[in-house]
Amino acid sequence: MTAPALPAPDASGTPDAAGTSRGPANALRRELRAVHGLVHRDLLRLSAQRTHTALMLLQPVLYLFVLGGGLAALIPDSSLGVGYQTYLFPGVLVMTVQAPAIVVGIRLITDRQSGYLRELLMAPVSRSTLLLGSCAGGTIVSTFQGVVLLGLGGAVGLPYDPLLLALLLAGMILVSFTITALLLLLAVSLDRPENFHMLLGLVMMPLLFLSGGFFPMANLPGWAHTLAAVNPLAYGVDLLRRCIALRVADRAATAGIEWSGQQPPLLLEGALLLALGVTALLWAAHRFSRPE
Repeated sequence: MTAPALPAPDASGTPDAAGTSRGPANALRRELRAVHGLVHRDLLRLSAQRTHTALMLLQPVLYLFVLGGGLAALIPDSSLGVGYQTYLFPGVLVMTVQAPAIVVGIRLITDRQSGYLRELLMAPVSRSTLLLGSCAGGTIVSTFQGVVLLGLGGAVGLPYDPLLLALLLAGMILVSFTITALLLLLAVSLDRPENFHMLLGLVMMPLLFLSGGFFPMANLPGWAHTLAAVNPLAYGVDLLRRCIALRVADRAATAGIEWSGQQPPLLLEGALLLALGVTALLWAAHRFSRPE
């Protein structure tokens, strides 16, 4: 008679009671499946809520064609180097990707209040993984909505150059990730959606108007330049605008962020945005990992 087969050992050499491996590879797959599930949930919600998505896209489109079209007749091209709608386009892209990021923060707070988050926390994965999945899903949804608006670039005088579109897409992914991570950090620090909305009303619109997305930085007072130097939205707008200037020779980049009278390198701006997003996500994960 042959002896019964023993369960395969895990990475530490010890089988578990069910005969399945509990090694690091299985743990990593479990964490990745959790991230995939949360991203898939956000994509399903995006496809199911088409009216809500269309309404979120309506505001930036109105800014681009109504506000942009009206002010284009008042602001001469010579003062910007481009038409006002072309100048406005990067700011509108940032506005487009920030709206879904705000929804991610609100959903985290409402999930906590409804008890859905407590059910998620029962899954055999770390809390940091759940937060990472929410950030990844929000980044993808934000980028998708930005891509929809990116298709209107030809209407404001931008060519459909493949490399230009790729640069703008990469910039939007970076900006979407940073904004989503920052708003998740804010959401894990609050326990009521009313407080979240109030802080957004006090902070987000002033940051957007001081980003250089609607008016040239040179026309703003000195104190506004100081705020712009620490405004993540200003770096996002400047990054997208300079990406356009790289590929379109007659679309000169209006001076945006300046350090001691000099514009920082484009790659440095991107690295700063990435570092800010990663830092915010790590900080949010640290706060989210604390038992409630």
